[in-house]
Amino acid sequence: MNPYQDSFEHVSPVWTHYTPIVVERGEGCYLYDLDGTAYMDFTCGIGVTNTGHCHPRVVEAIRKQAGLLLHGQVNIVYHKPLLELVSELREVVPAALDGYFFSNSGAEAVEGAMKLARHATGRTNIIVFQGSFHGRTVGTMSLTTSKTIYRVGYQPLMPGVFVAPFPYAYRFGWDEETTSRWCLDELEFLLLTQTAPQETAAILIEPVLGEGGYVVPPASFLKGLREICDRHGILLIADEVQSGFGRTGRWFAHEHFGVTPDIMTVAKGIASGMPLSGVFSRLDLMKKWIPGSHGGTYGGNAVAVAAAVATVQALREEKLVENAHERGQQLMAGLRKLQMKYPVIGDVRGLGLMVGTEFRTPDGKPDKNTAKAIAHDCLDEKLLLLTCGPWDNTIRWIPPLVVTKEQIDQALAIFARAVEKASR
Repeated sequence: MNPYQDSFEHVSPVWTHYTPIVVERGEGCYLYDLDGTAYMDFTCGIGVTNTGHCHPRVVEAIRKQAGLLLHGQVNIVYHKPLLELVSELREVVPAALDGYFFSNSGAEAVEGAMKLARHATGRTNIIVFQGSFHGRTVGTMSLTTSKTIYRVGYQPLMPGVFVAPFPYAYRFGWDEETTSRWCLDELEFLLLTQTAPQETAAILIEPVLGEGGYVVPPASFLKGLREICDRHGILLIADEVQSGFGRTGRWFAHEHFGVTPDIMTVAKGIASGMPLSGVFSRLDLMKKWIPGSHGGTYGGNAVAVAAAVATVQALREEKLVENAHERGQQLMAGLRKLQMKYPVIGDVRGLGLMVGTEFRTPDGKPDKNTAKAIAHDCLDEKLLLLTCGPWDNTIRWIPPLVVTKEQIDQALAIFARAVEKASR
């Protein structure tokens, strides 16, 4: 009998639960339950533990900092880890983004980016894209369009938000460049018909769509966004909360497209599981942010920031970003081989270790049931995978960046058995 059964019954049911597993510890790619059973974790805390569970370097940094200073409020004092993190970030963040603000969660970072854009431009409106996920606060929920569950019962939401189509070529059934051109044309039409450029503060985009289905846009689309923003004085915000810190085989996903945003939001992989997020932008924009108009008690917490310093160092020195690229190629090749054998796999897409496999019925409809059945069969073989997308018909692959060739092969073998079973 589970010794925590009574406690289960008092945890708020607003949290959904993929498994009933009670985890005692984690190490690398594995989680271990109370009985010591190992689970290969390809959920990564939803793209958080990029350095793996309990990376020794990160754990040691947390232990050391906890004995020195737990909290030094950033409005009152600077502390050493904060300044060290800025130095580390300047080595990996695009040089143009030379202003740094820290908070606790991805939603807080997106809220901060939106507020910064409004102050810096003197404009009010924000354009987002279909399938986006930017958070669950009232402000960020207003920017989120990946599923109605994140909004249901909370309307009316924040005004001033306009939604443009994301270039999801597989969904539209077009080639990538046709999709890119059409979506850019629709965005231009939006600026003519719904939000005038002179009242539009920012265009906010996930360089790789996350919760919306792990969709990679064509490079021409991001370049087109940059051109539209430059032409109209609109700020381009890249939400790298899920795609940042090596996840896509580059430090940040926008690097794949040769485009630099004006503002970037980060969280998840920045601190290996400690609560930390950031708004990074050009310092000239930060200087237009009215002092005291944004902040937070715990933003830039000393222990979380110390974990982030160790995380960035580990990612760089252990070449985990490069490993994400190599293992991602291995994973994509394995999945595409399975796609050729099993038509139920409609699409395989991704960058680095941010990969999606979308399932469709024989008549081309989204196939949630098969995706869920495969995820549960993988769980039976101790492999943790999550679904995503508006229809929950895409399985997302987000293993820690420390994953090995052998672990990818093992996961592919488990997945292949589950797909074979679902295809009978």
